[in-house]
Amino acid sequence: MWQLAWPLIVAELGWMSQNVIDLMMAGPLGAAAIGGGTLANTLFWPIAVSGTAVLLGMDTLVAQAFGATDPEDTRKTLVSGIWLSLGITPVVAGALLATVPLMHVLGTNPRVFAQFAPYQKALTWSVLPLLLHSAFRRYLQAVNVVKPVTYSLIGANLVNIAGNWALMYGHWGAPAMGLEGSGWSTAIARLFMAAFLLAAILWHERRAGWIVTRVSWRPELIRVWRLVRLGLPAAGQVIVEGAIFALATVMVGKMDEVSLAAHGIALNVVGTTFMVPLGISSAAAVRVGHAVGRRDPQGAAVSGWTAVLLGALFMGSSGLCLWIIPQRIMAIFSAGAAVTAVGVGLLHIAALFQLFDGLQVVTTGALRGLGDTRTPMLAHLASYWLIGLPICYVLAFPLGWGARGIWAGLCAALILIGAGLVLVWRTRVRELTIARFAGASHPARTH
Repeated sequence: MWQLAWPLIVAELGWMSQNVIDLMMAGPLGAAAIGGGTLANTLFWPIAVSGTAVLLGMDTLVAQAFGATDPEDTRKTLVSGIWLSLGITPVVAGALLATVPLMHVLGTNPRVFAQFAPYQKALTWSVLPLLLHSAFRRYLQAVNVVKPVTYSLIGANLVNIAGNWALMYGHWGAPAMGLEGSGWSTAIARLFMAAFLLAAILWHERRAGWIVTRVSWRPELIRVWRLVRLGLPAAGQVIVEGAIFALATVMVGKMDEVSLAAHGIALNVVGTTFMVPLGISSAAAVRVGHAVGRRDPQGAAVSGWTAVLLGALFMGSSGLCLWIIPQRIMAIFSAGAAVTAVGVGLLHIAALFQLFDGLQVVTTGALRGLGDTRTPMLAHLASYWLIGLPICYVLAFPLGWGARGIWAGLCAALILIGAGLVLVWRTRVRELTIARFAGASHPARTH
């Protein structure tokens, strides 16, 4: 599990570090720029990642086919994933552009909005390479080719840093575009990522005998529909989770610039720690899927519990760090005394939900390996919107807790989700064991 997980963890940290680097490099532009970038990214990710989440069904289909030693079937899913990426792009891009007038109508702080609008428009150009990169990545990791995924993210961060330096502040003869320049830099970096993984696939195909050339590249609608059927609940989960954080950011945005800046920094901190169990989650989906494909229910159970243990160990340690040294963490961003004071309180709340956040994302991956993407989506919908959101509002506004109240509501929801999904996974493991001893030799492959 660790052998597959650690390159994916580095890749996920590479994803998150793009936002962290942008935030840190935007620091000299002031609190409004930090707030505008935070608002844009908080809205961008639930929309864009809901598009990439539709492709998560590739984890199940490719991994199970690979476990069943059916290389042609893995390539057919890759082709379908590429076509699906092309079809999703206009929908995702249109939704992102619609957030600009929406934030204006909702009364976003004018100084924050002036930074947000051009940055969000620039980020929209990164949608197609982002989706293609996701399709390429899901294929490669499911066939145990993971190091190119890591290298693509490392290279993209170097491209992004150089692009920020040039386009934000006007170095190397480029115009000084401020926060908007960071958006264009990110788009260029994501184009690099997609091109790098495409090259990795072509290299892999050359060594494997160009199996992909023997597969039809015409859209296979039945397979595309299988991907959509698996991916839509996963996308729904991303939308449910991302939308609640986006709404939380919008609510904080109606307060003051200091609260929004502290909220943005705290989000980036917990988002960074989240990348580790997210990488473990991807490895869990692949390993559980491999076990299902080779008709090994015991292997599926062991893989899932191993991933849960790894995620719990890391996120438990992360929670201790957030509780003990929040001031040092906030100091990394050089955001000023007022922002740091608010941010420390938010990180203390985050420390309470770290363990449960890790448990929920890892079990989500393990369940995806079995072909279950619906249960995590329902758990997130019920916990965030029916329980967490009302707590956020009541604590933040009627009771006057401000940003701390919003984070307390999110904390309550995550504790419920994490505990609930561990119980679901435990039930599925028992079902696999019972099926094995009852004479059913394997959990069914997802069709």
